[in-house]
Amino acid sequence: MDDMTTNPEIRRMTGAEMVVQAMKDHGVEHLFGYPGGAVLPIYDALFQQEDVQHILVRHEQGAGHAAEGYARSTGKVGVMLVTSGPGATNAVTPLQDALMDSIPLVCISGQVPTSLIGSDAFQECDTVGITRPCTKHNWLVRSVEELAEVLHEAFHVATSGRPGPVVVDIPKDVQFATGTYIPPQASRAAERYRPKVDADRQRIRAAVELIASARRPVFYTGGGVINSGPEASRLLRAFVARTGIPITSTLMGLGAYPASGENWLGMLGMHGTYEANLAMHECDVMICLGARFDDRITGRLDAFSPHSRRIHVDIDPSSINKNVRVDLPIVGDVGHVLAAMLEAWDDLKLEVNAAALAEWKGKIARWKARNCLAFKQDGDIIMPQHAVKRLYEMTRDRDTYITTEVGQHQMWAAQFYGFEEPNRWMTSGGLGTMGYGLPAALGVQIAHPDALVIDIAGDASVQMTMQEMSAAVQYDAPIKIFILNNQYMGMVRQWQQLLHGNRLSHSYSEALPDFVKLAEAFGGVGLRVEKAGDLDGAIQEMIDVRRPVIFDCCVANLANCFPMIPSGRAHNEMLLPDEATDEAVANAIDAKGKALV
Repeated sequence: MDDMTTNPEIRRMTGAEMVVQAMKDHGVEHLFGYPGGAVLPIYDALFQQEDVQHILVRHEQGAGHAAEGYARSTGKVGVMLVTSGPGATNAVTPLQDALMDSIPLVCISGQVPTSLIGSDAFQECDTVGITRPCTKHNWLVRSVEELAEVLHEAFHVATSGRPGPVVVDIPKDVQFATGTYIPPQASRAAERYRPKVDADRQRIRAAVELIASARRPVFYTGGGVINSGPEASRLLRAFVARTGIPITSTLMGLGAYPASGENWLGMLGMHGTYEANLAMHECDVMICLGARFDDRITGRLDAFSPHSRRIHVDIDPSSINKNVRVDLPIVGDVGHVLAAMLEAWDDLKLEVNAAALAEWKGKIARWKARNCLAFKQDGDIIMPQHAVKRLYEMTRDRDTYITTEVGQHQMWAAQFYGFEEPNRWMTSGGLGTMGYGLPAALGVQIAHPDALVIDIAGDASVQMTMQEMSAAVQYDAPIKIFILNNQYMGMVRQWQQLLHGNRLSHSYSEALPDFVKLAEAFGGVGLRVEKAGDLDGAIQEMIDVRRPVIFDCCVANLANCFPMIPSGRAHNEMLLPDEATDEAVANAIDAKGKALV
């Protein structure tokens, strides 16, 4: 008796039909893509079914970022479909973005027929070679009989362990060919890739005992907590409540612990808070959960947290001791490790050093009193910090998701928009991709059609993928593009001012579009505000409109984003808003006038 008799789900179909069936079997409801000659068989298969909804973007980069936003806001895998050649090469930026930020992404790409591979055929490129450095894994499928197994393995690899992007490159003749489709439950994909999720129990015990012995402990959390799922965030909150230990986060980890929590220090790093950075500098035990010690966090490596013993929990073994040497490495899923830590804490009947912790918190309170995020909002000119703060205060009680582009506005959003829950904050952290926020907002809105989705944008970044407004209009996705318009590439200008003698080389935009007219041209709504007194009313109007909106918020042109740790400096060498004098800036630069690196 053959397999197709014993298992009715094993059946014959074309390669194109296999792609669609695999999506259905892996729970894919939305697919972001752009058609082309090498994927027409797959598009024909999509046309003949209704379970997977295809979202037609305007550029393959937009497809990737939309899939990232979808994945980041749902915890599910994001899926994109692109054609061969330029379709695949346009996907490289979101693939690298997803790799650096650990976003589960499956990219299906078309390829020229197998007989033409290597002949420089029309729209041919070495997709597997090009995407090998920017994916967890990739496959060129040369036989239809291999396709189903590869597709199941792709979804498994993308979503297991440290999440990330994968590429399945499918020649056109393989899409046309007929073969045997094997369902996921009959696949052996999970046997070939088994990342470690449970940590060594002795290391767990050593970690909680070290935490209990600390006098100045700090939790340092990252995107790995959010990637682990909502249970990990719940366990993190429980551990912080149990111990009372102060907690900070990377940019990618915002929302895992509530911004309103009594132990919250704010974001860590280059534009993090004074109290978070000084706590990291002076702590004696650091508990790093799902973060990778990147340069935006550490500053000068030889001066990073010099007095601490370090615990590092990460599911990716290659992240351990990669940038910073740690005393107690723990390889495992953050959620599993946190559950084991709480269990061990209770079993061992451990308690924190209450007197020392109280003294530590008193010191932190004095740092907080420095009010490092202070700014002045006087008169009609809108300060960008004020714009983000008012946006937060007027949307905080709604079902709101925030995406951003990259630059000053991104940092102001991280500083002034408080996140109470995970999966509400979508931003490009590792790669710093300008143009990320608008298509990411589209992906979030498709996943959450009734939510309020806002892209906090810069006037420069938003122009890079502005064409996706057309997709938002087509799919009735009422995204809000909240542009902090200062007419500059703000972060570039700030660095040029502080580190390059105020030589503003090509960072001023002399020919910005009329964003209101641009919104209307796309079929959306355009709003512009130039005076602080008009801001609240316009924000409310933006919220109430159930159509895509471009909100042109004209802000102070030369506002700088502080606090700031200059390149090559330590956490205790921050520039604060009222200390950024010429002398302070000069001290952040070496004798040759170049930024320390």
